[in-house]
Amino acid sequence: MTKNMGNEYDAIVVGAGHNGLVCSALLAKAGKRVLVLEANEQVGGASVTREFTEGYSVSACAHLLYQLQAEVRKELKIATRMASEDMTTIALGEDGNHLRLKPDSVEGVSDEDAEQYRDFRKRMARFSDLLRKYFNKTPPRLGSNDFKDLMTLGQLGLDVRMLGKAEMEALLRLIFMNIHDEVTERFESPLLKGAISLDAVLGTHLGPRSPNTMMTYLYRMAGDHGRTGVPSGGMGSVSNELAHAARTAGATIRTSMPVKRIIIENGRATGVETESGERFDSLMVVSNADPKTTLMKLIGAKHAETGFARRISHLRAKGNAAKLHLALDGLPTIDGLSRKDYAERLVIAPDEHYVERAFNPAKYGESSPNPVIEITFPSFKDETLAPTGKHVMSAVVQYAPYALKGGWNDAAKTAFMKAILDTLSKYMPDIEQRITASELLTPADLETEFHMTGGHWHHAELTLDQFLFVRPVNGAAQYKMPIDGVYLCGAGAHPGGGVSGAAGRNAARAILSREKAA
Repeated sequence: MTKNMGNEYDAIVVGAGHNGLVCSALLAKAGKRVLVLEANEQVGGASVTREFTEGYSVSACAHLLYQLQAEVRKELKIATRMASEDMTTIALGEDGNHLRLKPDSVEGVSDEDAEQYRDFRKRMARFSDLLRKYFNKTPPRLGSNDFKDLMTLGQLGLDVRMLGKAEMEALLRLIFMNIHDEVTERFESPLLKGAISLDAVLGTHLGPRSPNTMMTYLYRMAGDHGRTGVPSGGMGSVSNELAHAARTAGATIRTSMPVKRIIIENGRATGVETESGERFDSLMVVSNADPKTTLMKLIGAKHAETGFARRISHLRAKGNAAKLHLALDGLPTIDGLSRKDYAERLVIAPDEHYVERAFNPAKYGESSPNPVIEITFPSFKDETLAPTGKHVMSAVVQYAPYALKGGWNDAAKTAFMKAILDTLSKYMPDIEQRITASELLTPADLETEFHMTGGHWHHAELTLDQFLFVRPVNGAAQYKMPIDGVYLCGAGAHPGGGVSGAAGRNAARAILSREKAA
């Protein structure tokens, strides 16, 4: 290990995922000398654009932008160019009769369902706005006598009461419910119930009947009420903007620099050592890696109290979503769609029972023979992603359990790919003839490429015992690890995953506030 006197920084951020970039930009804006070390060749973590076959590029993991917080955009002057905005969600029907869902309306259902949908979305928007407010705050410590913590808890209680008695009771009832019960109580249309159920479970190890799925639905809406879009140049363009903001503020970003360990001396962080043996010194290390990687691999459990290490090791973080990329020689035929509809978000989730049945095999370590799928054709509006006249299909596919029985070997991937294509072919009969190249990333592949334990987008499952005041676990719920000088700023911290930047912004604010108070 080599130590250079010039390698001293006020803060070192491990990982240039979007949260790490937001955190480093804000620390640098506050006058800190910041170094960001990224293992991969490009910044962005799971929010990158890359070529998956010659001439065809795609957002490799996250592929829709719908949660980037307004506070992040404003403070870092982010003005992303969008190829598609306010995308309609089209719930595909095998018979060509599809539903079109927008934030405040739905087409293709009965008048009663349309009215119920408007009321449902209005209530969900109000509740998600309340959540969003606290997504952009450091969560208070439960049982704390600290004035700031007590003020935040008091404000939360007041905000809930401000909903009014009826809505307050509705929120407290719904937050513990599953999405299945809510949609079956409200709606008649199977496609409508299936599409809403899919939104509640996407990226999770949950089915519509699982507890907390009303909460995960609200979490999804806490960006821009679920409005989705595709950035020009793919999701990597967002990360590049954030990296530019960080560099402009004075941060140094070095890629292809995997960190081997966070150096702990006399109970506190003193820097990091890279895989190449180079040492960088700092009394503040901020990890954009997931909590398990941060403690178990980078720090070492021996440096933490036994109970804390146990809680981190027991975090549930097993991904269940795969990512499929297809290079196509043209758009597939979908009965009932006009050409302009290929710019929208398409989902295959015929009804709420289908989504639940798709989840059932994952409980036993098996992939779904009839998966649910979220589909986009980003090249339809962005010609830079594919050769002229050709197209890219980007899809999120569930369920594909990280801990698959027998492992994700070639045979398992081939079998799951067949299940996906069989499902797609019911709606796109010529899809297989259109494919010129393909890439299927299982959670195991996502773990390898993006260095996230279990291949889980959120770094830890979004459930009530791993949410808000206790995310990721007691003892690290306010971004500071119980080791002096070590902080978390990634999706495993409050509020969770999605390309929002909230965790990175909150972490930077918590660090600066703590320093000011010291």
